[in-house]
Amino acid sequence: MPAATHVRAHAIPSVTDALRAVESVLLRGGQRTARRNAWTAVLEDRRRAKDRAETQHVLEAARTRSS
Repeated sequence: MPAATHVRAHAIPSVTDALRAVESVLLRGGQRTARRNAWTAVLEDRRRAKDRAETQHVLEAARTRSS
């Protein structure tokens, strides 16, 4: 009988996992924080733009009703 063969199974990292690993090496503390803050600002700008568009729509609807 042949001896038992040991097989080690390792999950293959996803592309996202690989990019995060590279990011953690390249972007140390301050740079990572700056990138996160910049992304938060982008999301907040998008939210404000959506709010402005909705407000404009409501104002236009109210104006056409009163005309």
